[in-house]
Amino acid sequence: MPIQISCVVEGHGDVEAVPILIRRIAGEFQPPVDVNIQPPIRTPKSRLTKPGELERAVDFASRKLTAPGAVFVLLDSDEDCPGQVGPALLARAQSVRNDLLVAVVLAKCEFESWFIASVESMAGQNGFPIQIQAPLDPESIRGAKEWLTEQMQGGRTYSPTLDQPALARIFSFDLALRTGSFSKCHREVSRILSALSEGQPQ
Repeated sequence: MPIQISCVVEGHGDVEAVPILIRRIAGEFQPPVDVNIQPPIRTPKSRLTKPGELERAVDFASRKLTAPGAVFVLLDSDEDCPGQVGPALLARAQSVRNDLLVAVVLAKCEFESWFIASVESMAGQNGFPIQIQAPLDPESIRGAKEWLTEQMQGGRTYSPTLDQPALARIFSFDLALRTGSFSKCHREVSRILSALSEGQPQ
């Protein structure tokens, strides 16, 4: 029986990319975890940070679950420090449904920072040249989408709706785990999957 996860995201590209990311992590388990991900709820971060809005989104996401499951929230930190903003957002999210597993992850600075950290694994694919190297501190780059566009060949421009899901399927977890925020994301998704899969028939 599949376990269920309902997601809250902020970007159009996240709607497709985040379920891909979760399924990839679920596939690392032995045996792989069968997970049913509800269509993500997309709400801009500028709205979610307002009083009551994150709570409303988490409540709505929880109502999509038809079996015991979890709510996973993924946002870009932008100029905020994930370590400072994240705990406060988590407390707000947990206050809505303390009977459910809830996780809040902030990508520093953007989801695309994880692609930058692992860009060598995508060399020769999706418009990237064969010779490409990640910068020393991928999470310090402001404008990760613009950085990716600068690396693409043939006049290509990075498109969140097209490239984010495509790159989410192929970027190297091992390389991306060098960043603190992806490590946090991987741990939180794994925690949810482990907790929900306990007691499931194999």
